[in-house]
Amino acid sequence: MHSLLKLNTFPLQIEEEIIPKKQESKVSKALKLLLKIAVTVICFWYISTKIDFSKTKAALLTASWPYLFLAVLSFLFSKLLAAFRLNINFRNIQIHLPEWRNIKLYWLGMFYNLFLPGSISGDAYKVVLLNRTYKAPYKKTSIAVLLDRFSGLLALGIILSIYGIIVLHNNLYDAGLIICAIVSIAGLYLVVRFFLKDFLPGFFPTFFWGLAVQVFQVVCLYCVLMSLHIPLHQPEWIFIFLIASVVSVLPISLGGGLGTRELVFAEGARFFHMDPNLGVIISLLFYLSMVLSSVWGAYFVFHPPLKERETKSLAV
Repeated sequence: MHSLLKLNTFPLQIEEEIIPKKQESKVSKALKLLLKIAVTVICFWYISTKIDFSKTKAALLTASWPYLFLAVLSFLFSKLLAAFRLNINFRNIQIHLPEWRNIKLYWLGMFYNLFLPGSISGDAYKVVLLNRTYKAPYKKTSIAVLLDRFSGLLALGIILSIYGIIVLHNNLYDAGLIICAIVSIAGLYLVVRFFLKDFLPGFFPTFFWGLAVQVFQVVCLYCVLMSLHIPLHQPEWIFIFLIASVVSVLPISLGGGLGTRELVFAEGARFFHMDPNLGVIISLLFYLSMVLSSVWGAYFVFHPPLKERETKSLAV
């Protein structure tokens, strides 16, 4: 009972610490959550009018579970690499977090991001916990977390450009994707170089770690495709997945882009003259990989990843 109470009240305590009551009322936060729920419901309603549920069910029942297990492992490994990437930014601002403790903190953030949708994300929980334990300034830790997200998006943009060139067969689109990718990398580099100099040493390491993260998420999707017996020489599915990943970053639906990702898959499949039923199943199985990878973060709600450090600090 005490554990359940802690799970329910801890996010509220953090939220009150980050957002002053005058800045954002409870009504405003409730409306944001209702909007996310509404967007998710509308997306699924729209999808339900475009797909054949009997075909979708048949595809799901014939899925190969060993490949789905590999998909979960691939996604989990991508998040392990993402935790290493984030710790580079932490070290740049003199937060020397042991890797295993950093992984546990990252896992906790994954759980909150996916299972407790609200106005505060798992990233914000990490910022507050680091401030409580290491007395790290909110501003610098917030920038560290944001730069981690941006490095991931840059890497995603590079891979998206590569698959775009493969599947679009349009010189104008290809040139646009390449230019956008190059300009984005150069733009973020200049911002870090001139305004966020503390993070400059980690710019390229975090970018390459970000590439590795996205590669293993692509591997995860290939495993999902193999579980559904879909030929791997259909790069259109990967291109759709990468676009859906960009859309899922937008905080307009429930955790992990639920609903919006499925909508992109369904419409993307239709654009490339493929089966939208398969598109929805692919998206849902990828989401299942996210859930199975993130749910274990609940353990660290009851066993705080930084508690050991906190205890040592008090003893000193």
